[in-house]
Amino acid sequence: MNLPLIDQIDAILPQTQCGKCGYPGCRPYAEAIAEGRADINQCSPGDQDGVSKIAKLLNVPPKPLNTAHGSPSSYKVVAIIDEHLCIGCTFCLKACPVDAIAGAAKQMHTVIAAECTGCELCIAPCPMDCISLIPAANTTGTNSLGAAERKQQAADHARTRYQRRQQRLEHDKQRTAEKSSKHKTTGAVIKSTQPITDERKKAMVAAALARAKMIRSQTHAGNSSTKPHELS
Repeated sequence: MNLPLIDQIDAILPQTQCGKCGYPGCRPYAEAIAEGRADINQCSPGDQDGVSKIAKLLNVPPKPLNTAHGSPSSYKVVAIIDEHLCIGCTFCLKACPVDAIAGAAKQMHTVIAAECTGCELCIAPCPMDCISLIPAANTTGTNSLGAAERKQQAADHARTRYQRRQQRLEHDKQRTAEKSSKHKTTGAVIKSTQPITDERKKAMVAAALARAKMIRSQTHAGNSSTKPHELS
């Protein structure tokens, strides 16, 4: 039994869910290709090999990878968080499309390297610039699968995590809507207290940022003061 065209295209895509193609995930991009709304060469993580596979599937001439959507990497990368600078703002946690970041509000966050797709979506929201990309650990010695099989296995796993996250977000949205409908009679009270809650959140993040910057400046000053002593 042949899979629908969208599923076949989605199976070729790398499942980084990075959005570099201009769509919010690999599945939406696959849908756009199948419907003729997007070109086949917009996925930089899939590189030229991915473009060729999609062209073969659609029986169309292959095209050069459109580097306007990013350049392909010769190796897999994962995100890492500088734990000394993390303020627990949860911005990166909310941005991760595969729930590869663990943490809680005002608590240190950490990246689960085995689940990270290297999408980079967590970097921009971080107010402390404490997230960077590093080469993923080489696991070839502990895996009997070939490179292509490992790549496909990782893509399938990332797709599953992305789908589960989407289901969780939809469930949370439904629960919020249900709670809102139950409190219609007290809607005025909810509306009046919401701005206070939002302002409190902003104040907490601002205070955490101020503390982190103070710690950073003190650390920098401490390092500077020790230099003459070290030279002596």
